[in-house]
Amino acid sequence: MSQYPAPESGTLAPFYAASQHRPRPLPLFLDLLRRETVDAPDRLVRALAGLRRYQQADRPPPAPPAPIVARAGRAVLRDYGGDRTGPAVLFVPSLINPPSVLDLAPGRSLLHYLADAGLRPLLLDWGTPTPSDAAQDIAAHVETMLLPLIDALDRPPALVGYCLGGTMAIAAAALRPVPALALIATPWSFAGFPVQARTDLARLWTDLAPAAGRLGLLPMEALQALFWRLDPARTVARFEAFASQADIADSVALEDWANDGPPIALAAARDLFEGLYRDDRPGTGRWSVAGRRIDPAAIPCPILDIVSTRDRIVPADTALSTRLASAVPHRLALGHVGMVVGTRARAQLWEPLRDWLLHPATRLIERPQPI
Repeated sequence: MSQYPAPESGTLAPFYAASQHRPRPLPLFLDLLRRETVDAPDRLVRALAGLRRYQQADRPPPAPPAPIVARAGRAVLRDYGGDRTGPAVLFVPSLINPPSVLDLAPGRSLLHYLADAGLRPLLLDWGTPTPSDAAQDIAAHVETMLLPLIDALDRPPALVGYCLGGTMAIAAAALRPVPALALIATPWSFAGFPVQARTDLARLWTDLAPAAGRLGLLPMEALQALFWRLDPARTVARFEAFASQADIADSVALEDWANDGPPIALAAARDLFEGLYRDDRPGTGRWSVAGRRIDPAAIPCPILDIVSTRDRIVPADTALSTRLASAVPHRLALGHVGMVVGTRARAQLWEPLRDWLLHPATRLIERPQPI
């Protein structure tokens, strides 16, 4: 599924051989590590030991990508099997980080779990933009890739959007007659982000915009540095844990995912920082896609909104269900990524999502979840 080529027989491609350069960008990570541990030399020692162990960990070759069933520009739709007569479910990932978080590893794959449950999961892979894609904003991704992929199927699929992919899935559900829409950690009202976070993002974009403008792209490394800034203490703690964990294979897979991914087209990056975070165009009813203003209240299908009270990346106050009564909330208490791949993800997210997708009109769930 990844956009990166698999290594040839008997060799390692640079992508797989470059673990010594991770986390990316390594110089900024080391600077963050120094600043966060200036008064705690013991933490610095542990984190550096964890960093070394992470960089030197064995990494199995990736599984073969799921087959492609449709294309739209550089984007493809991958088929994860399941019951071909069962409900088709099109997963829309974020433009940030690879879509592989939904199929991270054996036993940690939401897509394979749902395939085994009788659904037919389809995953949108946005591909890798080039400078020639600089003019593609977020709406253009919906118009030229997501909507054509929906139209290529023999019947309308349910949509499941994760993070920014959920924001885009809302637009698609407003423009196409889909049977159901599920949102996972999806921001809609960007005014719900803390004021300081929006201020920091505006400052970051001011710093990044000139270089991004020259490249026609925003490199993934710039966004990774942003995520580190959101919670630097937690970032350092992850590498401290690498030093003492008995088995780090799953943690390595997750950390590699967080450090990989394509860049973002220039216009999409500008749209993200200015149109969404700064101006809150979706939440204020001023976001248009394919010439239409996107109004979630006009979406006729059932909407499930999975929201976490512990999500530091997409706070609960940004969720669609805080503004729209017809979006049924399903609340849990897991991190932004942990809710999809963590040890409690199956009980708290996978199983409720499976039940709702199989019966969206009659099993609008709201059951207590363990904290």
